[in-house]
Amino acid sequence: MASPSDWLAGARPRTLPAALAPVLAGTAVAAYVDQAVWWKAALALVVSLALQVAVNYANDYSDGVRGTDADRVGPMRLVGSGAASPEAVRTAAFLAFAVAGVAGLVLAATTAWWLIGVGLVCVLAAWFYTGGANPYGYLGLGDVMVFVFFGLVAVIGTTYVQTQSFELLALYGAVGIGSLACAILVVNNLRDIPSDTIAGKRTLAVVLGEERTRYLYAFLVAAAAVAVVALAAASTWWCLLGLIFLLAMRSPLRTVLSGAVGPALIPVLQQTGIGQLIWAALIAAPLLVCGRY
Repeated sequence: MASPSDWLAGARPRTLPAALAPVLAGTAVAAYVDQAVWWKAALALVVSLALQVAVNYANDYSDGVRGTDADRVGPMRLVGSGAASPEAVRTAAFLAFAVAGVAGLVLAATTAWWLIGVGLVCVLAAWFYTGGANPYGYLGLGDVMVFVFFGLVAVIGTTYVQTQSFELLALYGAVGIGSLACAILVVNNLRDIPSDTIAGKRTLAVVLGEERTRYLYAFLVAAAAVAVVALAAASTWWCLLGLIFLLAMRSPLRTVLSGAVGPALIPVLQQTGIGQLIWAALIAAPLLVCGRY
């Protein structure tokens, strides 16, 4: 039987900043252009966190039953290690999806019912990343979908449920958040290139190869910096404080570009998540203070 600490590890708490950052950025944009609705922001955070945990458990289950995690370098997986049965991990994923669904229904009922469709697409995208007969995460499309759902949908959606309008500022924020969310996945897949190649999992990192994947990571960090400048130009120049996130990214960039492999890349996951959270916090503070209303 898996212990509580095993289940916590399986939820992959180091990835949770990637769920908090888009809600923070989206709420800050809402506060700047209109006003923040804090209870809706809280519900959006529940949706984001629950979906992140659901994705992590769903990936654990799907990769485990396929045997992809049989020779794993990264953190322990519940199914792959044998600590928990596939059925138990699948149930945990479904419970997390249910939590996200309940919070999402409340947001849809108080905002716009078409958001239910968006929520269903998010759940399907989360499950079929590594689930189903032809998971798109095995076809090199995972990075694109992370950018779309943990960047564009998460940030723009958080702003929309509070303002009921589509804002250009939210798009800029979504590009920055999405780029760093992709960077987390890129370094995860960079670490797993050897085992994924053996297992037949054709991630974008496998397709590009090690060297180009490392450059992709640097490009995504640069894209997040450009997004800060775009936000500042469209709102307040105080948002340039967000560029301080680059200081937090020096160590992970050095590690990735130096040719580190295997376990040496594991700390980069958390460091990139922290960098993303710093990015969100430092652009959020000026937007919250300088709000127009």
